[in-house]
Amino acid sequence: MHETIKKIELRNLQIDDYKELKNSMMEAYSELENSYWKEHHIEKLLAIFPEGQLVVLVDGKVVGSALSLIIDYRKVIANHTYAQITGNYSFDTHNPQGEVLYGIDVFIHPKYRGLRLGRRLYDARKELCEQLNLKSIIFAGRIPNYIDYKEELSPKQYIEKVKQKELYDPVLSFQISNDFHVKKIMKNYLVGDTSSNEYAVLMEWNNIYYDENPNLINLKKSVIRLGLIQWQMRPLNNLEQLFEQAEFFIDVVSGYGSDFALFPELFTAPLMADYNHLSEADAIRELAKHSEPIRKRFQEYAISYNINIITGSMPYMENGILYNVGFLCKRDGTSEMYTKIHITPNESLHWGMKGGSQIKTFDTDCGKIGIMICYDVEFPELSRLMADEGMNILFVPFLTDTQNGYTRVKHCAQSRAIENECYVAIAGCVGNLPKVNNMDIQYAQSAVFTPSDFAFPSNGIKAEATPNTEMTLIVDVDLDLLKQLHEFGTVRILKDRRHDLYNIKKLK
Repeated sequence: MHETIKKIELRNLQIDDYKELKNSMMEAYSELENSYWKEHHIEKLLAIFPEGQLVVLVDGKVVGSALSLIIDYRKVIANHTYAQITGNYSFDTHNPQGEVLYGIDVFIHPKYRGLRLGRRLYDARKELCEQLNLKSIIFAGRIPNYIDYKEELSPKQYIEKVKQKELYDPVLSFQISNDFHVKKIMKNYLVGDTSSNEYAVLMEWNNIYYDENPNLINLKKSVIRLGLIQWQMRPLNNLEQLFEQAEFFIDVVSGYGSDFALFPELFTAPLMADYNHLSEADAIRELAKHSEPIRKRFQEYAISYNINIITGSMPYMENGILYNVGFLCKRDGTSEMYTKIHITPNESLHWGMKGGSQIKTFDTDCGKIGIMICYDVEFPELSRLMADEGMNILFVPFLTDTQNGYTRVKHCAQSRAIENECYVAIAGCVGNLPKVNNMDIQYAQSAVFTPSDFAFPSNGIKAEATPNTEMTLIVDVDLDLLKQLHEFGTVRILKDRRHDLYNIKKLK
């Protein structure tokens, strides 16, 4: 486990970052002598191509970087050395009219490896390549483990074994896993790189959106991918088993490039089996003791899997009062709590839960979202207030024991999507827990609902999971379609309200 991380940030490099950049680079390349860029090198890069220089920060400290140039394709595919491609470290080879984003350096401080920060830098490079309408990303990668095999394997044989996963190379294996393919092998690329025997592998990632004659490049991301987790209630021996199952699903949905992972309401309930000898009220208060450790672990998952996680909900004690809360764990390392506003009669009677008092929306790297827990979606005023604040996606973790309860959640969620011109994603638990009082059966069919107009499915259902089956649901939603709906829809619900007759406002 890494020490507690409060915030991760990926941004463009600034000259004020130089001291921390140098220190992290020296740690990353400790086996190479004088392995850091001088300050005048960084100043030059920032002068000629500032958007191509990226850094990743952990709690305000620079722990990694990706540096790039734009270079002519014909120069890149010809045999070259590191000194030649960088203009003998003058960077005079940079050509804003070139076709290739050439990576001249990527590193992560050893202390912060294992958090997939390098993957973030590569993803940012790919986005930049697309935004600048460049043909591809190319670089010459080291093969630092080749030194252990140079007597028995040629570079070509070594590369093939790494590609077949018979051998592992910390650089080449990483590049291959990031969709780069081998173009050629080059000798004498980097003087002094003895671990690679001075070989380098020229690798390329192709931009499938490249247009040789572009008319317009859309720089703003509009399609957001949602990963819904329909969670199977099953006996769990301990908290680590819950983490193991949760991480499996987070890994799955992040592997498909999801921007959000949504867990159901009270999916942690299996842990109450240990307290089934207590009253329902006492048992759920014991379960509440796990909530803060769960938040911390899910925040680590959000960072390492580069995904925003909505943790469903769990019991939470504050000043002696029991609430039903969840956490939005963002991939930048921050988190925010949301609270169920409306408590069901069952929650009040058996558990003594109280409702929260804060109605809010959340800013994310995919726009503004809202989160409401189960019963809250049956009160239309809440989502209307969120829509007035600019919400585009409403997430509803729920838990219903019968099909009647699910029907209420489903149809109210569909109504919220139509009346607020937004997407609504719902995720629930399935299965049963015979050894947990008041939580014995569940019914769910997770889904994503849309407004009802020509740009959307005619029934307002983007996708649905199989009822009562553990599974994930991966769904893309297009925010640009919402913008068009607001302005040019067949009906314009948000714009056509009669504010001269009625209005809704928060009292707090």
